[in-house]
Amino acid sequence: MERYGLFFLLGFSLFSFASSQLSRPQKQAMESLKQNLNTSVTGAKWNTSDPNPCSWSRVTCLSSSAVTKLDLADLGLSTATNSSWVADFFNNLCLLDSLQYLNLSANFFTSIPDSFFNCSGLSGLKHLNISSNRLAGPLQNFSNFGSLETLDLSFNELSGGIDSQLDGLAGLRSLNLSDNSFVGAIPYLQKARGLEELVLSENLFVRSIPSKIGLYQNLTFLDLSENNITGTIPHEIGNLPKLKKLVLSSNSLSGQIPDGLGTIKTLYRFAANQNNFNGTIPSGITRYVKVLDLSFNKLSGPIPSDLLSYPTLESVDLTNNSLQGPIPVNLSQSLNRLRLGWNTLNGTIPQTIGELNNLNYLELDGNNLNEQIPRQISGCKNLTLLNLASNHLNGDLPKELGSLQRLVELKLQLNNLTGTIPDELFKLTKLSLLNLSHNSLTGAISSEISNLSSLTNLNLQYNNFYGHIPTTISSLKYLIELRLGNNQLSGTIPNMPSKLAIALDLSSNLFNGPIPSHLSGLTELEVLDLSNNHFSGEIPYSFTTMRSLTLLNLSNNQLSGIIPPFKDYVTVITYGNKFDNQPEKKRRHPNLFIVLPIVGAVIGLSLVAVVLMLMSSRRIYRVKDERSQLGEITVQAVVDGHFITANTVHKSSIDFSKTMEVVADPRNIVLKTRFSTYYKAVMPNGFSYSVKKLNWADKIFQMESHERFGKEMEVLGKLCNSNIMVPLAYVLTEDSAYLFYEHIHKGTVFNFLHKESGNSLDWPSRYNIMLGVAQGLTFLHGCNEPVLLLDLSTKSIQLKSLKEPQIGDIELSKVIDPSKSTGSLSTIAGSVGYIPPEYAYMMKVTMAGNVYSFGVVLLELLTGKPPVSSGLELAKWALSYSARPNEREQILDSRISKTSLAVRSQMLSVLRVALACVSASPEARPKMRNTLRMLFNAK
Repeated sequence: MERYGLFFLLGFSLFSFASSQLSRPQKQAMESLKQNLNTSVTGAKWNTSDPNPCSWSRVTCLSSSAVTKLDLADLGLSTATNSSWVADFFNNLCLLDSLQYLNLSANFFTSIPDSFFNCSGLSGLKHLNISSNRLAGPLQNFSNFGSLETLDLSFNELSGGIDSQLDGLAGLRSLNLSDNSFVGAIPYLQKARGLEELVLSENLFVRSIPSKIGLYQNLTFLDLSENNITGTIPHEIGNLPKLKKLVLSSNSLSGQIPDGLGTIKTLYRFAANQNNFNGTIPSGITRYVKVLDLSFNKLSGPIPSDLLSYPTLESVDLTNNSLQGPIPVNLSQSLNRLRLGWNTLNGTIPQTIGELNNLNYLELDGNNLNEQIPRQISGCKNLTLLNLASNHLNGDLPKELGSLQRLVELKLQLNNLTGTIPDELFKLTKLSLLNLSHNSLTGAISSEISNLSSLTNLNLQYNNFYGHIPTTISSLKYLIELRLGNNQLSGTIPNMPSKLAIALDLSSNLFNGPIPSHLSGLTELEVLDLSNNHFSGEIPYSFTTMRSLTLLNLSNNQLSGIIPPFKDYVTVITYGNKFDNQPEKKRRHPNLFIVLPIVGAVIGLSLVAVVLMLMSSRRIYRVKDERSQLGEITVQAVVDGHFITANTVHKSSIDFSKTMEVVADPRNIVLKTRFSTYYKAVMPNGFSYSVKKLNWADKIFQMESHERFGKEMEVLGKLCNSNIMVPLAYVLTEDSAYLFYEHIHKGTVFNFLHKESGNSLDWPSRYNIMLGVAQGLTFLHGCNEPVLLLDLSTKSIQLKSLKEPQIGDIELSKVIDPSKSTGSLSTIAGSVGYIPPEYAYMMKVTMAGNVYSFGVVLLELLTGKPPVSSGLELAKWALSYSARPNEREQILDSRISKTSLAVRSQMLSVLRVALACVSASPEARPKMRNTLRMLFNAK
């Protein structure tokens, strides 16, 4: 709030106008309005000695005689101030009878008084913007604002249907009601025949698109995306002569794409992805369109020969349909994005692809394309992403790929490629991801690989590479994932890049001798797979110091000796070796079994005597303020402690000092996640709480301002949703922060799925967990300032009951500073198996990334499998089946899917949602609101 006040203080600078003054009523209204704002905004002052309000910024007048424009956006104005202030504020606005433009956006209004909508003073208002507030309840009647030309109520929490509330707005040109919760049919404003923009996206509208929409002959922009709209596209839309953008994405529309859209000369963007359209794509639809997105539908038949040829065409996305036949050879040289992945296209990649100088993204993965990669592809000089994975391509890797100097991602896995990696490929200095796995490539891995200086992910597994791993690989300072499994590599394992974090997979090769202890230096590594080799000797004890390790696979080697004591959260797979079953012990002399008990008894008696003597001399005391000793346990001093909750029961129950004693004892730990440690704390009155520790000693946590931390916790504490863990209070110490929650710890979803009997979660329980998590995540993404999750996984979802999940770790995006990270992907973006693929080059946590993580959670609940098995991520494994719909049932947990046909059908429906969520392309993933809707419809 203080920054809004400062902004307002600085904002009202002098502005030159003519010397005439406002009318007395308007001047009085502005003076009263000034008092309103000084009261509501902390420290805000209009701060001008000029008696004429027209000299203030954010105020525009007509010749300084009438206020025509008032911009009060982003000032922290709130309905919560007090009811009399709100009434006075809006009453003063009503007195400005010359006002034509009013902007109240990006504030905190939850409602607006009825008097504002009934006042006659604003009958000449033309532009009203109340977007990005917290308006709730049904839409009020705007009939008194008969002169309105633009109305923006987007990004609020309005609900209910739209009937006659907007009927009086005959002059309306732009209406934006997006990002609310309106229901019912799409409204038709009969009198607003001059409407140019109609934006109704991200609501809950149902039924079909009204054919009357074709009567808006001036319409240029129509956005109905992310609703529950059914039916077909009415052919009347093809009669809108001025339409420029038509967005129908993420609905339940069906039928065919009308060919009349190809006759609208002004239409440059048509997006209808994530629907149920079927049939063929009409010829000529891209005659004028520049951007076409029909991905994730049920379209079939061949791609029309003219579809990609029109000279103005810039972007086409037909991903995930059932299109057949060859890729057309006539290609527009204006194309910058071409996405045809996951269809059943066949034939060859046309050589004309090399003529596309502007092409940035080319995705042809998941088809039946064959023969060689055309060498003409070198002509695509601006290509940054090339994905030809999961086809039947053969022949050598063309050396011409080395001329694509802007390439960031190269995905050629799951083909039939042969030969060696050409040296020219190692000239791609901007390459971040290289995946050549599951081919028949051979030869030694060249030492020139160190030239790929930007590489973060390298996957060469399932080929025929032989020889040593080059020592130069250690110079790849950004590499976080290295997969070389299932080859014929041998020799010693060299030093590895220090920032490896996701996985180091050297499984199924020919390595032998002792496991090199220097691998323990990979302190950020989470998965280490050395299985199916010929390693001998003991497991290096130093592996127990790898603080991020979660999976160590040493199966099927020739190891022996003792298995060192790893932390409980590390899964160690050792079958197929010759380990002793005893924990590690030092060899003892037999006489020690006699001597040690005697020595122990003597020491024990001595200690008792010392304690009794100290007690008698009253020498036992507790160190106050700084620390006290419980045996060998140090209790940290409380630097600051605050209650967030207003609940008096919690305030009277939580004892900060008692909590510090509890968290000092490691026996009270109930759960560890990637970023947090949870304790169970029983208060003196018997109430139990979950206390979560964030370790300030880790430099990725923001420590600069305890005040800032407190403010962030206050905001989170006001969130109200049964499916998220909301903090009740917090304590700050010198090294750590502790957050208090209601104690509901029945266990995590991970524990119930993978450590308990899987049958303890039946299908109703799993489905309810899915819905609960989806509801919580949808709520978080829908906040005024969306809350993004850095670590959404089944380990961070706790169960209040077997059907009531709660999402934890919601504060991490607020308290972690990515700029202070060591560069570890998993440090910032969460747990292995849940990290979206684009994070490797974006290094940014996004809503689409959260959707990906949620998709992995869905897959875990559907399959019963962990997020990573034998080094293979669950999402990638599931997607490998998605190209073969008849095999999708094999993905499901058979213990659950075989209980009934109804359950099997529901699981397959949810599987389609999960596969959409883990799509490799962030743009192709549904938003959470739409994901939640699809989950509801799956049952």
